[in-house]
Amino acid sequence: MTRPTVPFFSQATTFEKLWPVIRSEVDKIFDNGKFSHSARVESLENALAAYTGARHVIGVNSGTDALVLLLRACGLRPGDRVLVPAYSFVATASSVVLAGGEPVFADIDPETYALDPARVPAGALEGTRFVMPVHLFSRMADMAALTAFAAAHGLQVVEDSAEGIGMRQDGVHAGLHGRGGVLSFFPSKTLGALGDAGAVLTDDPDLAGRVAALRHHGRTGRTLGHFPGIANESVHAGHNSKMDDLQAAVLLAKLTVLDEDIRRRAELAARYARRLAEVPGVTRLPRPSGAPDEVFYVYLVETDHRDALAAHLLGQGIETEVYYPRPLPFQPCFASLGHRPGDFPVAEAAAGRALALPLHADLTESQVDRVCDAVAAFLTRKVPA
Repeated sequence: MTRPTVPFFSQATTFEKLWPVIRSEVDKIFDNGKFSHSARVESLENALAAYTGARHVIGVNSGTDALVLLLRACGLRPGDRVLVPAYSFVATASSVVLAGGEPVFADIDPETYALDPARVPAGALEGTRFVMPVHLFSRMADMAALTAFAAAHGLQVVEDSAEGIGMRQDGVHAGLHGRGGVLSFFPSKTLGALGDAGAVLTDDPDLAGRVAALRHHGRTGRTLGHFPGIANESVHAGHNSKMDDLQAAVLLAKLTVLDEDIRRRAELAARYARRLAEVPGVTRLPRPSGAPDEVFYVYLVETDHRDALAAHLLGQGIETEVYYPRPLPFQPCFASLGHRPGDFPVAEAAAGRALALPLHADLTESQVDRVCDAVAAFLTRKVPA
């Protein structure tokens, strides 16, 4: 297969630039002699707490596990229902199932792609104990509206803030507006590792203690960086969700340039917005506003010609991603819930029209221009004047 001229994601330049810092962090792992759930993980937790303002950060091995452990630690019981948006990555809803609950779907706001409390179906709140807003792509959900909604209906707020590093609303970082939230460090995330890693954020010390126990087979007491802790009693039926120190080392190095990378993503998003402003057939065009809750994880556009455009761009050596081609209620694993086309019109429209263009800190202006030229060339032919 021919290597794409504009990959959807790359961090080769970032790693070359940061290699001395990464090497130093990796050397500390070998000096310590413990390669998982140890000193670099603890340093990362402290650094993320300082960056986000969270009182407690608990490193785990993926963003999905972070959601599962957070829901369990919040007291989700078998069969409890959790209100989630119909449009998100499957882990938003599958984490509910893995924690023992049942997802209940609601449609989304067309501007933020976030769960819209005004679109919650009648009867959806019966037996529902949690609401899980998701912060997608470049903007946070309206947390003032969602926390007010949750309070009115006696729901606990748990945030799927996997994409939310650096996002703040009313001065509060994503993931800290309710009981807690999560971060994903999948490589393509705004702060990405070399593989899978994640974290739970919370200001609640008891909740943090339960998550910390659950990540290491339910063991209480100190286990992080403390090998004898493996003999501690297990008071919960826990998971093996420890973070590897190698991932923590990479994240510590990349955290030193996170704000610079966020600014770079905003610059590239602004260039996309300028270049695509006059292109016919692009009906949703994010324009950076500089708002504190805005961090461009991906640059998402909408068009009626999404699939044909993606195929055309790939033929030009430009990779894209479809976020997400099938709304969650229509994923085969949730077929038993019995939803039908038309139940979630906003989510269904987004699923058929949304396309993510390349956006990452290593992207160049000339690559953005190449993408925009290819989009314009295709849609100008496709869309009548």
